[in-house]
Amino acid sequence: MLFLPVQDLHSPLAVPKAPSPPCQEFPADWSIKTRVLFMSSQPFTWAEHLKGQEEAQGVAQHCRAAETSLPRSVQEPRLCTELRCAFQQSLLYWLHPSLPWLPLFPRLGADRSMAGKACPWAQDEALQQVLMSDWSVSFPSLSQLLRARLCPYFYVCSAQFSVLFRAAGLAGSAEPTAAIAPTTRGLRHAMRAEGIEFSMPLLEESGARKQKNSEESLETEMAEGIRAGSSVEDAGEPAPSDDDDDGSFSWLEEMGVQDKVKKPDTISIQLRREKHEVQVDHRPESLVLVRGSNTFRLLNFLISCRSLVAVAGPQAGLPPTLLSPVAFRGGTLQTLKARTVSGRARVPGGFEDVFSLEVLGPVLPHALHALTLVLGPAQRGSFRALLSPHEPSAAFNTRPGPPQEDVQQDLPACGLHPKSLEQLRQCPTLGKSSLRLLEMKDYSYTWKA
Repeated sequence: MLFLPVQDLHSPLAVPKAPSPPCQEFPADWSIKTRVLFMSSQPFTWAEHLKGQEEAQGVAQHCRAAETSLPRSVQEPRLCTELRCAFQQSLLYWLHPSLPWLPLFPRLGADRSMAGKACPWAQDEALQQVLMSDWSVSFPSLSQLLRARLCPYFYVCSAQFSVLFRAAGLAGSAEPTAAIAPTTRGLRHAMRAEGIEFSMPLLEESGARKQKNSEESLETEMAEGIRAGSSVEDAGEPAPSDDDDDGSFSWLEEMGVQDKVKKPDTISIQLRREKHEVQVDHRPESLVLVRGSNTFRLLNFLISCRSLVAVAGPQAGLPPTLLSPVAFRGGTLQTLKARTVSGRARVPGGFEDVFSLEVLGPVLPHALHALTLVLGPAQRGSFRALLSPHEPSAAFNTRPGPPQEDVQQDLPACGLHPKSLEQLRQCPTLGKSSLRLLEMKDYSYTWKA
């Protein structure tokens, strides 16, 4: 049993300033968690020292996508074999490549933590080709599973960006979707060159003019020129159309101020567009969303994408990390690290014991939900969770498109618990934020992003 200082168990995040109203379910969170700390007034001893048979049963249930039904409340959690097996089942995920001495998630911003690790492929082109050859088998395997709706979703995590692929029927979309974050102008240009159509919803929202290449700064300058050169007071005049990019300023002529405003030439317009586009590089607003058949064009594009593999630094020559909730060719079964932690918290009149369960990631969306399905009965419907998301993946909570009706798609054998699948079907509501605090009280949830 480990002991942590009180402040580790009761950080400022533990008390939400504006929590959500109590609900029977919490919203789907497509960000990947690196750490989840569950806290409860009830001990987590039931999660310690699983028997060999219980671990084996949990692995079998995971591989066979078996559904475990637990009672609303478990009176003796430590003696409940079904509960302990379900806990083991919720900790499992699939990874490629598998290098036990090297942490393969997160990949974005991980150069410092990976520096000094053994990387025998860094100077060995033959070994790099072997690694990439294996990866080129595993990645199409996942794409085929996704196409057949046998894999609900998976992640591709490189040193430059991450991609979330979702099957049709998830996130409120009737067609498959893919989200890439963060992106750069060079990557987006390469995607357009390959005929991959995409949208940038966060950029469109921030520009207030829903278009692929926002020109808000240009419109502001032109509006200032009008105010400086004329006494036009018609505040209801419509904003210039996006079609004016080609140099047509007929709307100025209609206002009678065409000679009082300096009109930017085509080159200036292009430079401003490119400058604005570059400014969002590496930021959440650079999120790219791909839908429908373009999702599978993106799959083919990524196999030959040069920026998918770093050419310098500690990650040079290392294929991207593949994370999946289900088995695939070349995938290795992994277990999230879980440990119990105890501490004491100050309360009016003295101290009280606080019991904690720490789970270290990558905690995938379905795993978070599966853990809550286990902890609810085990902790008598009351626990609190502090969530640490991998920040670049928070943008994946952006809605993939306008709400659609009748998005029910058949996903009978996708490997997820039916309740987890139902949650992931819902349209995302968190925007570019992610859950930071999740609390269950009397079997109802409140949360804070």
